[in-house]
Amino acid sequence: MSTTLIAALDVSSMDDAFAIVDRLGDSVTWYKVGKQLFTRFGPAVVEGLKSRGKRVFLDMKFHDIPNTVGQAVRSAAAIGADLCNVHASGGPAMLRAAAEASAETGIVVTAVTVLTSMDQGELKAIGLEATPAEQVVRLATLTRDCGLAGVVCSALEIPLVKSACGDDFVLVVPGIRPAGSAKGDQKRVMTPAEAARAGAQFIVVGRPIIAAEDPVAAANAVNAEIQGA
Repeated sequence: MSTTLIAALDVSSMDDAFAIVDRLGDSVTWYKVGKQLFTRFGPAVVEGLKSRGKRVFLDMKFHDIPNTVGQAVRSAAAIGADLCNVHASGGPAMLRAAAEASAETGIVVTAVTVLTSMDQGELKAIGLEATPAEQVVRLATLTRDCGLAGVVCSALEIPLVKSACGDDFVLVVPGIRPAGSAKGDQKRVMTPAEAARAGAQFIVVGRPIIAAEDPVAAANAVNAEIQGA
């Protein structure tokens, strides 16, 4: 299965976001719209991307009671998002509500396992004694059993999730940093080539592309890494 780049529009201005998208042109088809941009500008961001022929990953990480999450997934589909996510730690009833909404609308829904900014110490601080890898596999298996398409996980856990959930399970992988890039607040990272070889269906890359002096060259370099893998 091939790997697809999702560029993360982690900016505060809709004008800046669309300037990046227009500059990148055909180099990038998929974009992530997260809380920073969506909270301020809402569905207009998604609509602007769709009008440009792009596909949208709405990264809102829904985590609430089952009915609320189910309706949020339906709303994401209604504004044109192609992919959205929920928190796997919301539990089985919430995950099943999201799966039902996904089946009704056709939007692909994945569940966040363990944030890529979290390590063993972060998990212990919230009362979890499991390692990040153990917690990811536990939540990925729960997600699969509740009927969702896949999970969001770090590249380090790809082999474990594939072994537990199968090759068709969709893996959206943030925390991707091209060789030589700063890690920022990410703790569990891999390069695009490493993630592609491991079997990620989608990799999410933000700052190394959108903050680059030449975003087109940066996106093309990531795509070349993926294809070379």
